[in-house]
Amino acid sequence: METRSNHILVGGVVLALLAGLLLFMIWLAGLSNTKKQCYDIYFAQDVGGLNKGTNVTFAGVPVGTITKISLLPDRPEFVWVRIEVETDTPVLQGTSAQIKAVGFTAPPEIQLGGAVRGAKRVTQTGPQGCPVIPATSGGLGAILASAPELIDRIQRLTERLTELVSDKNQDGISDIISNVDKTTAVLAERAPDLADAIADARIAARNAGIAAQNVGRLADSTNRLVNEQGKPAAEDLRKTIASAQQAADNLNAMITDARPGIQNLTKSTLPEANRLVRDLRELTGSLSQFSDRLNNDGALGVLGPEKLPEYKPGKTK
Repeated sequence: METRSNHILVGGVVLALLAGLLLFMIWLAGLSNTKKQCYDIYFAQDVGGLNKGTNVTFAGVPVGTITKISLLPDRPEFVWVRIEVETDTPVLQGTSAQIKAVGFTAPPEIQLGGAVRGAKRVTQTGPQGCPVIPATSGGLGAILASAPELIDRIQRLTERLTELVSDKNQDGISDIISNVDKTTAVLAERAPDLADAIADARIAARNAGIAAQNVGRLADSTNRLVNEQGKPAAEDLRKTIASAQQAADNLNAMITDARPGIQNLTKSTLPEANRLVRDLRELTGSLSQFSDRLNNDGALGVLGPEKLPEYKPGKTK
């Protein structure tokens, strides 16, 4: 009887455990019914510390985990990370992903952010079949990615500083410092002269300003004189030119009217005048001869024919 009661107790405990396990599985199934949305992120930087199950947060709020992480066979420079987040996570246009460290000891996580209010959700799928969230460098990942370049620059800077402070350059730097000291001393000695020169320069600048003002006033006076007296003189000159032009036109008209008379004088009157002058010359010659005969022979010489000279025979040779 006692053995049977022990078996019943053990069976009851086993059934209770099985019932509890069943309830726990049902509870887990209920939790797993939460809808998830997958997204792909392609990082072009070191993703050390990320693993499957790493948290994904949106503005610091946990929204999902990493489900897959691997290299792309055809693009080894990128690291493909697939995440699954709750469907109500506002993964909108403008959202980006970056790796951020939670602390010095805790592993890094993926943080989403940058969503713009009113923008559309990210729905365009990538080559792996899920929508793509662009990756940005930031936080510890960006520092680690730029660390080699930073170290290289620091090394080159150190080498240049070493060359700068070499023994040869130290002598040159000492000479430069000495020359600067001498120049400073000279400037200190010449400070009064420099002050006088600066004062003279100020006076010259002030005088130049006054001269410029005088030139401006002279220009204004010249413009006013030209406007007040030059315009009437120009108007009178314009009237004089117009009068001269009118007189020239009248003279041209007179010449045009007198042209037929001038042509007649040239063609008819002048030849007749020439003949008259010739006749007068012949008459003058005849009158001269008549006067000579009258003086020499008297009236008889004029009325009778001219006597022939007497012939006297002479000796012939």
